[in-house]
Amino acid sequence: MKFNKDEVCILIPTLNEGPTISSVVREFKALGYNHILVIDGKSTDNTIKNAREAGANVRTQSGKGKGNAIIEAFEVIEQQYILMLDGDGTYSARDAEKMLGPLFLGFDQVIGDRLINAEEGSFSRLNLFGNHMLNLLFKVAHSRDLHDILSGYRAFTKLAVQQMHLKEKGFEIETEISVESVRNGQRIMVVPIRYSQRPGTATKLSPFHDGIKIVSTIYRLARVNNPMFYFGMMGIFTTILGFLTGVYVLLEWFKHIEHIPLTILTVLLIVVGIEIFMFGMISDMLLVFHREIIREIQLLQPPKPPK
Repeated sequence: MKFNKDEVCILIPTLNEGPTISSVVREFKALGYNHILVIDGKSTDNTIKNAREAGANVRTQSGKGKGNAIIEAFEVIEQQYILMLDGDGTYSARDAEKMLGPLFLGFDQVIGDRLINAEEGSFSRLNLFGNHMLNLLFKVAHSRDLHDILSGYRAFTKLAVQQMHLKEKGFEIETEISVESVRNGQRIMVVPIRYSQRPGTATKLSPFHDGIKIVSTIYRLARVNNPMFYFGMMGIFTTILGFLTGVYVLLEWFKHIEHIPLTILTVLLIVVGIEIFMFGMISDMLLVFHREIIREIQLLQPPKPPK
């Protein structure tokens, strides 16, 4: 579909992407996108030089981490539509129209799904399995299937970005964006995109270290988005731990060995676990009530006049 490309900002967070950033910027320039912002994390190679020579506006982020870069960029972008992608050459500018089109049809955010049309060799078996497991965990924890929550190719309206309260500093930022989108009830479309092998530098994401951080983020952010899952898991774990200690105390009692302190601990664990679970149920009911109130308030607002 046809749309005004001057209303779009191409956002590219970078860190030592010298071998690829120039070609990425030039591809978008060739397609008619003039507002290209590279937010750089203090690269030590020629990333900044190559990006400027290719025609991008380059800013150096004040903090560290991809999350900080994206948060800082969102604060300075003035265009009404934002297309965000990594500068490592794995995403294609030819998918830009597919990504941006739904925004002009009323969607708030578009996520590029890498997992459908990924080029052979772009994912290791471990990374592909990890991505599917993280997406499944997100679906269970936040009651929404977004197919590829870690995708770095996303399109937003300026209003959708303003609705998000982003705080994550590192690679957990995509997860937080997904959670905030669901929490705010944004209209999200997922589209299949091409995903290629990295032609430049090696990935900076550690499958184990960053994977644990992402799992922690999915669970931690469920506190405000799905308290039944957050407190329910905590309550179930505590209750099961109480039952396990109870079985040990009972087996020892049959041997005429008493463990009074452990017996007290068993009772406390079971009672506290049940109370935490019940607190999750109450929190979930309050969240549903809160969302209903917000929806009613939005319905009471007068419609905007046509432009």
